[in-house]
Amino acid sequence: MVAGWNLWTWRNKEIFEEGFQHPTDLTYVILKMAKEIDNCLHNMWSDNQHETIFIGWRKPREGWVKLNCDGSQNDRLGLAGCGGLLRNSDDNWLKGYSRKLENCDALHAKMWGMNLGLDLARREGIMHLHVESDSKFLIDMVTKKINFKGNMPTLVRRIKQLLDLDWQVQLSHTWHEGNRNAD
Repeated sequence: MVAGWNLWTWRNKEIFEEGFQHPTDLTYVILKMAKEIDNCLHNMWSDNQHETIFIGWRKPREGWVKLNCDGSQNDRLGLAGCGGLLRNSDDNWLKGYSRKLENCDALHAKMWGMNLGLDLARREGIMHLHVESDSKFLIDMVTKKINFKGNMPTLVRRIKQLLDLDWQVQLSHTWHEGNRNAD
C-alpha cells in the first residue's frame, strides 16, 4: 500500500508539478516510510503507553456522604429536569430527588441538580459531603476556577452560598458513566 501510494503521488507530481524529480532510490524511500508507519502503529498499541482508568461509582470515605447530581434537557420536546441521590460510605441509599424544570439549557439543569442536592444534604444534617457531577464546567464554576466577566449566574451564587456554610464539602468531576445513578 505504501509503495502504491508513493508511486501514485510521484506520478501526479511529475505530471502537475513542473521540475519535480522523484527520489533516486525509490525502494529505500518506500521501505523507510513503511517502517515509520509500522513503528507508529507498534508504539500506539504497546502496553506501556496505556493507562487503565476505572470509571464507575466509588463510595465516599468513612463518615462521608456522596451526592451524585445531574441535569438534562431536550430541545425538541422543550423539557428539562434534574435529580440526584445521597449515599453513605456503606453504599446505602439515603435520599433521592428529582424535579421537572422549566425549559432551560443543560448547564442550568445541572446547576439546579447541584443546588437542590446541596440544599437537601444540608436539611438532612449531613456535615461531610462529597459532591460529584459529570459537568467539569460546573465544578470549575463553583470552585472559582472560572472567572466571571459580568454577573455570576444566580444558581452559581446560591451554590457558593451553600458551600460557604459550616460543613465540609468536597467537589469533584466524574465521567458520565460514573454518574449514571443520578441520570
